[in-house]
Amino acid sequence: MTLRYRIVNVFTQGTSRLTGNPLCVFESGEGLDDATMQALARQLNLSETTFLLPSARASARVRIFTPAYEMPFAGHPTLGTAYVCRALASPATR
Repeated sequence: MTLRYRIVNVFTQGTSRLTGNPLCVFESGEGLDDATMQALARQLNLSETTFLLPSARASARVRIFTPAYEMPFAGHPTLGTAYVCRALASPATR
């Protein structure tokens, strides 16, 4: 299985790139079941890991996992995932 993901730093301080809170964003969670998403989050062992999914009501649906459980909402992963969504929508990043 090949999965595309990005590691982004959220809340960096100044111009220092490695001062933020890292987040893993999987560009597509389609075809992954709950157990696989949880296992990937546990394997990466970051505070949160998100998965982008299609949505009938919005640009994307987002699922957020910590290494131990799924979260309904959190600010840090929502902001980082929004950044990735925007980058994916830009023709220069496809």
